[in-house]
Amino acid sequence: MTPARRPFGRGPAVSAFTLGTMRALASPEQMEAVLRAALDAGINHLETAPAYGPAERFLGQGLRRLREAELAPEGGWLVTSKLLPGTDLATGQAQLRAILERLGLEQLTGLAVHGLNTPEHLAWACHGAGAELLAWALGEGLVLQVGFSSHGASPLIEQALASGRFTFCCLHVHLFDQTRLPLARAALADGLGVLAISPADKGGHLYAPSPELLADCAPFHPLELAYRFLLDQGISTLSLGAAQPADLAWARQWQAGRLAGLGTERAAALERLREAAAARLGDTGCGQCRACLPCPNDVPIPELLRLRNLAVGHGMEGFAQERYNLIGRAGHWWETLNAEACRSCGACLPRCPRSLPIPALLADTHRRLAAAPRRRLWG
Repeated sequence: MTPARRPFGRGPAVSAFTLGTMRALASPEQMEAVLRAALDAGINHLETAPAYGPAERFLGQGLRRLREAELAPEGGWLVTSKLLPGTDLATGQAQLRAILERLGLEQLTGLAVHGLNTPEHLAWACHGAGAELLAWALGEGLVLQVGFSSHGASPLIEQALASGRFTFCCLHVHLFDQTRLPLARAALADGLGVLAISPADKGGHLYAPSPELLADCAPFHPLELAYRFLLDQGISTLSLGAAQPADLAWARQWQAGRLAGLGTERAAALERLREAAAARLGDTGCGQCRACLPCPNDVPIPELLRLRNLAVGHGMEGFAQERYNLIGRAGHWWETLNAEACRSCGACLPRCPRSLPIPALLADTHRRLAAAPRRRLWG
């Protein structure tokens, strides 16, 4: 069966799933095995970065081995890598040349600003040395198109999309976090490619769902619903970080045509999922309207209560605890204040359309989710 491809900015069309290379890092042989499985699953788009340890070097070796065996998707492999913001022009040029050397490529399909998370990052990419670097990379034919990944606030992402500098973006848009879905839709409507960052892992550890989540999504697996939801929203491609060939099972099912559109049954499952969460949360569920902001103490109220929604409403305590305990430990990649920063000033209370007891719910969030800090995968 010829794999279906989806538009992605100004570059060639991509597979519905993108192989993320941040996990197959034990050896070049492991990376090659995952690459072969990706090829079998109809994947043609690979996503990597210098920040992913030896990923680029292993990927380059794997691609060379597959070329020697004359194995490649139709049209060849499409490779996107990333550069952290903030470098001067000469340093960025050297870093890009090093990426191409490690990968054994003359051109990247895509180059993304890796973590466009602050106003300073945006200024660098649009007006400073970053703008010079991106223009040079395009002008020299070293990259086909430029984009960005972001863990930043929605207004910042909106500015980046409106800048006209980028033709694709990588965003946290997931079934269980639809905050940035309007931004993704706007980007798609403007012809940009949109990659959903790790719907399986960052979307809620859906590869290891809670009993509640399994029951609420039955007869479908939560990952199936999450993947289908995003693809039916028009998201260009979903990143899938595989450590072993078996991790590409869902991509193989898509390739085989066994993941049809949502349809009536899957739509009904999504509604049951929503109703079950609402029942467990009762009158304590945050609607994520953001009317509570700004907080005088800069507490990220909606994000913290979203984690509580997941833990209470869907039994996703493990994921919610992991995210909560990264707060203050990940710099500009994540929130810096947790619920302990709430001073119970009450400024948020009259703004909430659901009349939620927000300070009490924040305190409950901390009691439920605070735990010993966990090590990040990167950094």
